[in-house]
Amino acid sequence: MTASAATRIAKLRERIRHHDRKYYVEARPEIGDREYDRLIDELRGLEEKHPDLVTPDSPTQRVGDEPVPELESVTHRLPMLSMDNTYGAEDLVAWGRKVEKLLHEGKEGSKRIDWILELKIDGVAVSLTYEAGRLALGATRGNGVVGDDITHNVRTIHGVPLVLDLPDPPALVEIRGEVYMTNSDLVSLNEAQAAAGSAPFANTRNVAAGSIRLLDPRECAQRPLRFFCHGVGDASGLGATSQSELLAWAVRAGLPVAPGTETFESLDALVERGTALIEELHALDFEVDGFVVKVNRFDQQRRLGATAKSPRWAIAWKFEKFEATTKLAGIRVQVGRGGTITPVADLEPVELAGTTVSRASLHNADEVARKDIRVGDVLVVEKAGKVIPHVVRVERHLRQGRLPVWHAPTECPECGTGIVKDAEGVYLRCPNVACPARVRERLKFFASRGAMDIEGLGDKLVEQLVATGLVRDYADLYRLTVADLEPLERMGEKSARSLVDQIAASRSRGLARALNALGVRHVGPRVATLLAQRFPTIGKLRAASAEELAEVHEIGDVIAASVHEWLSSDYGRRVIDGLVRCGVDLEVPEADRPVAEGPLVGKTLVVTGTLDTFSRQEAEEAIRKAGGRASGSVSKKTDYLVAGAEAGSKLDKARSLGVAVIDEAEFRRLVRGS
Repeated sequence: MTASAATRIAKLRERIRHHDRKYYVEARPEIGDREYDRLIDELRGLEEKHPDLVTPDSPTQRVGDEPVPELESVTHRLPMLSMDNTYGAEDLVAWGRKVEKLLHEGKEGSKRIDWILELKIDGVAVSLTYEAGRLALGATRGNGVVGDDITHNVRTIHGVPLVLDLPDPPALVEIRGEVYMTNSDLVSLNEAQAAAGSAPFANTRNVAAGSIRLLDPRECAQRPLRFFCHGVGDASGLGATSQSELLAWAVRAGLPVAPGTETFESLDALVERGTALIEELHALDFEVDGFVVKVNRFDQQRRLGATAKSPRWAIAWKFEKFEATTKLAGIRVQVGRGGTITPVADLEPVELAGTTVSRASLHNADEVARKDIRVGDVLVVEKAGKVIPHVVRVERHLRQGRLPVWHAPTECPECGTGIVKDAEGVYLRCPNVACPARVRERLKFFASRGAMDIEGLGDKLVEQLVATGLVRDYADLYRLTVADLEPLERMGEKSARSLVDQIAASRSRGLARALNALGVRHVGPRVATLLAQRFPTIGKLRAASAEELAEVHEIGDVIAASVHEWLSSDYGRRVIDGLVRCGVDLEVPEADRPVAEGPLVGKTLVVTGTLDTFSRQEAEEAIRKAGGRASGSVSKKTDYLVAGAEAGSKLDKARSLGVAVIDEAEFRRLVRGS
């Protein structure tokens, strides 16, 4: 019986660890909570019958039997330093230039730096020490040199593996990361607190900080804490040479890593991505108060070293966050230029970041359902950086009565057309291209600075033009006269004439600007430019098949299908024909077109690293003059990677994809055609 029980126990432990990994590391659970609990209950029952088979790393041993009398002090093997902060992109770039200068000093200075961008989790910093793959110690940061022993509580966190999932784990590794709690778990926890007559917790960080230092692990186990790995302290035989390699190793070992981590060859590209990423943080179920920017390579980190308080190779790029609590008065929907139906929260006015806020974006119907947002609820609303306010969570423990569930409309509130759902299953759309709301939003975007740049055509005027029926589509703008505009509100003869002149001037913006202005799905400035370079007249672009469009570097099947479908549709044909009749220039000037002949015609090249006789811009211009296409990223469609000194991650990717790698001498021969 003991042998049979031992076999079953081993299989149960293996299955439970597998499902822990799927849930906490890969975020792809294969079973539900009830089935998972049955596995735990079966394992616990077998271990109770066979106590001699219980091991410290069994999944049932996450909750200790007895509280500790007090927290013991632990001296960190290596100090857990805090990071310097910056709140602006300009200061971040200035810090990066200083880092580059430090690395370039001396004969052994490194010319190439890869940067890594990580989410800055708003939690509690801890270190986890594994000896021969088994969790031996958990400690708080404390003062950076000495922390508190919290091993008894760390063992209760399901996202922390008790045993690393490695066939040959290092003799010793000290993992550093963040203990945190999700907003949805806080909502449930506060409901339980209210039911028990206890005070609710204020926010996720406070409850994580208090829970991890509890003396009784059984109490800590009632708090659904989680963990993300973001670094390493002392290690023996780890083998990783960079932060990106470390994070890949952590995932293999079964340690959770925060999503969204990316590596960049330039700080400018990192800043661009980080700025865009701020807009996406509302979809996360955990709190983020910025990003962490690091030099990727460990040898460069060691060269840079640290001050008494902070590493020189990392910085926290933070944004100001403001929170307030208010009541949801109602939910309405807005219709965007592409027909996207966006729910918007109407709030009881509340002071937030020095302004009175009465609206917040709810983003999409799925997010309303996921956060269980109902009219009449008390909400926590947040504003981060310059992003419009969004709802963090519902204070469900304060919900009064049975509030009705919000359901998305089935018809467009503006035109009454039946709403359709995206194939991706996230967004709802009004498919009616003539919907007045869509027309208004399209015209506003068409006139914006990044599109056709029609000065004077503001939102209020667009609304008047659509309401009066003067403008139903883009071509109607170019037919407007001073006499049409003069009677409109806040318009006179002088203002009307100025606007007509501005509209006329926009005719010469060119094909790329016009493509961006038309608002075709998946087409922004970059895609519009790539398409215009490959198909420099609207005639050539309209004649291209979806397959030909997909062959353009960086376009791909999804974008190609969207563009081809739009150009082939009745609406797309009417729009293009109308603009052509109105004299809008839909061509790329001859001087800006790619060279039709040359040794690199039809070839795509990527330049990486430092070249001796070319700057990056000069190398890309040489590619263009030779008829080739210079790209900023490596893919299967890349023909050559030109690798200079200190080539970084692009070189690794090129090798993994089998892309031909050439040096500068061979590059010079290629562009000469010799």
